[in-house]
Amino acid sequence: MQTPLAAPAGPADSTAALARAGRPGAAEPRSIVVLGSTGSVGTQALEVIERDPASFRVVGLVAGGGQVDLLAQQVRRFRPEVVAVADERAVPALREAIGPVPVVAGAEGVAQVAAWPCDIVLNGITGAVGLTSTLAALSAGRVLALANKESLIIGGPLVKRLAGPGSILPVDSEHSALAQCLWAAGPSGHDPAQVRRLVITASGGPFRGRARAELTGVTPEQALKHPTWDMGTMITLNSATLVNKGLEVIEANLLFDIPFDRITVVVHPQSVVHSMVEFVDGSTIAQASPPDMRLPISLTLGWPSRVPGAAGAVDWTKAHTWTFEPLDDEAFPSVALARHVGTQGGTAPAVYNAANEECAEAFLARRLPFLGIVDTVAAVVGEHSVTPAGSVEEVLDADAWARARARELVAAQEG
Repeated sequence: MQTPLAAPAGPADSTAALARAGRPGAAEPRSIVVLGSTGSVGTQALEVIERDPASFRVVGLVAGGGQVDLLAQQVRRFRPEVVAVADERAVPALREAIGPVPVVAGAEGVAQVAAWPCDIVLNGITGAVGLTSTLAALSAGRVLALANKESLIIGGPLVKRLAGPGSILPVDSEHSALAQCLWAAGPSGHDPAQVRRLVITASGGPFRGRARAELTGVTPEQALKHPTWDMGTMITLNSATLVNKGLEVIEANLLFDIPFDRITVVVHPQSVVHSMVEFVDGSTIAQASPPDMRLPISLTLGWPSRVPGAAGAVDWTKAHTWTFEPLDDEAFPSVALARHVGTQGGTAPAVYNAANEECAEAFLARRLPFLGIVDTVAAVVGEHSVTPAGSVEEVLDADAWARARARELVAAQEG
């Protein structure tokens, strides 16, 4: 796969159409479908869109269905062509609240809207459930703004098979930063042989600096107090365990075709430098901005243009101190485990992700200790027999097995 934010190469490049849509002087604003519209990424994406109605318009909204009132507000405000909810039970209340706007439901309805005619599909769904939407959008030839890293991680070969040059634009701040650094480097940034390493930064989460022994007894309330980012529950917890950073290492490998031994994680508590690229001549390019997801979101919506005023900038009139620290793999073994499953490939990443989702839910329900999350994920990964992940069915079977096995191990620990 080519660098996602590579400049448009010609008519075969998915971004070529974007260069003609929603730009200054364009006849029509760029059309956007937002998947996961009531979540953290989705609501921030809608903020970006609402600020610039001349450049963007919403044609489709998709949500799980657990926040019908919020979804109804979004429908009334943005007037999409179609709405989908994953939970069919939410349909009657939603239809009553929004009137004649078409509503579809269930997995088929979500996939239908993911493939809806538009310029960009932003996949902000959380978790493995986002895979079918990612595949539907790419199969329909849409440009995909990808916040749902799990779909790429668990369905790597399937997603890469469908993704052409420029068809995936990463929303994660780290991967957006890496792509911007590679783009800024010019021709050398598009040649993996010129890249010595990708350096992914991590805030360290709420437990940065703690030894493993100091993480016993951690409560859900403590784990969900992220020091710099305002994110959804699952992503925030994954940041506390650094599973999120492990997932990002796998995502970087898949997006940029850089081997795992050339992807480094460093702890940067200030969360201003979002990632860096070190080149073979010793030069390093970094992308810096205050921690605000609206910036990487806006970059994918406006690509290849930047959206003016999307987020605040670093105030260079004030003194700043930025620090970088090595990752403590003993206290936070999730990143090393992710490298292992990423190197294995096939269904291994799907098992890692699925087991973590189950263990995270068990921790939030106070059925599993904090350290038990990654320990149990490692146990499930260790039992798994890796297969090639050549079909959606193989990926989903591995996902289901990992969830079931994780639940068994959690239950055994409770007993």
